[in-house]
Amino acid sequence: MSIEHKRLGKHGVLVSNLCLGTMNFGWLTSEEESFKIMDRALELGINFFDTADVYGWGGEQGDTELILGRWFAQGGGRREAVVLATKVFNPVRRQANRPEPNTDTRNLSAMKIKKHCANSLKRLQTDWIDLYQMHHVDRECPWDETWQAFNSLVNQGKVVYVGSSNFAGWDIATACQEASKRGMMGLVSEQSIYHLNNRMIELEVIPACRHYGLGLIPWSPLGGGLLGGALEQLETGRRKGDEFEKQVQENRAKLEKYEALCKELGEPPAAVALAWLLHNPIVTAPIIGPRTVEQLDSAIRATEIKLDEDLLKKLDEIFPGPGGEAPQAYAW
Repeated sequence: MSIEHKRLGKHGVLVSNLCLGTMNFGWLTSEEESFKIMDRALELGINFFDTADVYGWGGEQGDTELILGRWFAQGGGRREAVVLATKVFNPVRRQANRPEPNTDTRNLSAMKIKKHCANSLKRLQTDWIDLYQMHHVDRECPWDETWQAFNSLVNQGKVVYVGSSNFAGWDIATACQEASKRGMMGLVSEQSIYHLNNRMIELEVIPACRHYGLGLIPWSPLGGGLLGGALEQLETGRRKGDEFEKQVQENRAKLEKYEALCKELGEPPAAVALAWLLHNPIVTAPIIGPRTVEQLDSAIRATEIKLDEDLLKKLDEIFPGPGGEAPQAYAW
């Protein structure tokens, strides 16, 4: 086992190099199994847990945070052992709530940030959030208002760090510059979609993260299952669905080469895809979303795989990406 703990970008907090994603909890994974996964994660040394106020696809939005809250409430040092990340931006509709436009729309107003933070804290049964992430950028709300709201939460001890998710490179730059003008720490991390078959953030998001010292937290590191042995799954009938099959067929040529290379290495495709992310020094921790304890245990293999230059070159040939960083990728 090679779970390591590293800085979140240039910042002091130490987090595991795999982040436990909880989106499946209460949906594809029962509460009982979710508890087992979280307990096992701590045993393995995974201390970085990611959720969002909007998660709860199996019931109501917010249910996933409730599951985490009930797990924390068991005690045993669980809350203190976790670097807890959640998010704000999207609507969180619950049956007990009356309709309210600030809550029921996507935005980062001061009112929404304050209200949603209070509700997340209540559901999570905790006094503080370690990493409070903007789930998306709100380009219509002034940064004066947004940063003032986050700063207030930090000063109250309800939030420790602020991060972003799904930001463009220029959004990261703007947010960091606006925070710096106010003498604030600003963003500490960016959570973006990033995997072998989707490398667009290499153009500008990754350079922005490097420049401003943000940790990168890739979501969907297996491309929704495409990089987890998709061809074999289709052949054995383990994973079906029209949209998934369509994506597999569109990427079949690449997947055939990729899965053949993984077979030659003697490593599971999912582990190789995660290992490719882990080799990048900008990446802090890919988010894994295990549905079972067994899937969690299997993800650990990625931390033990070392990719040499020859193998990295072969992966680049199969999944070439955008050609590097902007503007050199498309100009001079």
